[in-house]
Amino acid sequence: MGDAGLQGTRQGAARLADVARLAGVSVATVSRALSRPDLVSPDTRDAVQQAIAATGYRMNHAARNLRKGRTGAVVALVPNLGNPFFAKILAGMGAALNAQGYDLLVGDTLAPGGRHRALRRFLDPSRADGIILLDGQVTADDLAALPGAPPLVMACEWIEGAPLPRVVLDNAAGTELAARHLLALGHRRIGWIGGPEDNVLHQARIAGLARVLPDPGPGYDGDFTLESGVSAAERWLDTRAADRPTAVIGFSDESAAGFMGELQRRGVSVPEQVSVVGFDGIDWVAHLPVPLSTVRQPKRDLGSAAARVLMALIAGQPVASSTVLEPQLVLRKSSGPAPA
Repeated sequence: MGDAGLQGTRQGAARLADVARLAGVSVATVSRALSRPDLVSPDTRDAVQQAIAATGYRMNHAARNLRKGRTGAVVALVPNLGNPFFAKILAGMGAALNAQGYDLLVGDTLAPGGRHRALRRFLDPSRADGIILLDGQVTADDLAALPGAPPLVMACEWIEGAPLPRVVLDNAAGTELAARHLLALGHRRIGWIGGPEDNVLHQARIAGLARVLPDPGPGYDGDFTLESGVSAAERWLDTRAADRPTAVIGFSDESAAGFMGELQRRGVSVPEQVSVVGFDGIDWVAHLPVPLSTVRQPKRDLGSAAARVLMALIAGQPVASSTVLEPQLVLRKSSGPAPA
């Protein structure tokens, strides 16, 4: 298109036909490049994107969604929005969804009214085109009681027995990495701070320890919070010195940080007297007085992968039943050789 053609589009709203003319392709090809970019060649996608930039074309998402009977929104249901663990996961979801014209809405399943109220509000096709559920405490019976729900994907946690696609970390591999690291440092009494016993993350992380520790104990009950780490530290201190674990793996960074902080407050030196490793890779644990070794989850990648699986479901495409991401062990000063 020459300068006159471009000037014409600048005087009014650019149309799909203007983009097609400038890119040298058909209107159908432009539409396909926008809605199903995987079906066109990279050169065609580039030409269409350049034409969009040159013409200033803006897709009318509201009109498109109305034609398709969609809301243009996806809801992520999170168990406790105050937990910093979810921030990067939601950021990854939002970026992937926005690139395809979807808005991300977030609901807290632990808000007043509880999980069932959150499910009733959001598992409704009139509110959202799809749901990403990050709360494994929801049950298959809960979902079965709400027929007609939009497509749903589990992320981070999952519901045993529910035929839902899931995007998760290899949690067992994560605690296995941590345990092997501590064994290599000479530790033989390795303890752990767990989560709720019926939680799938707790169960998977226990299974990872069992791969390398004949008797994965002693364990301290927990719920993934700072407070449970403090309680574990008090029990560690109450144990006879010769029987104390020389290393402890927290099944969350928060519980590991609570454990380490309480011991330091009580005069115990980390890692000289006890090594500590967390799980999750939350940013702030790198800035503690003794930076925390941790099993890092690729949180942004996990969020974007969950969004892509859900968008495929919405489009009626086949998806894998399980997408599993690998953890990474990040070593810092909180883990060191076993005390003599």
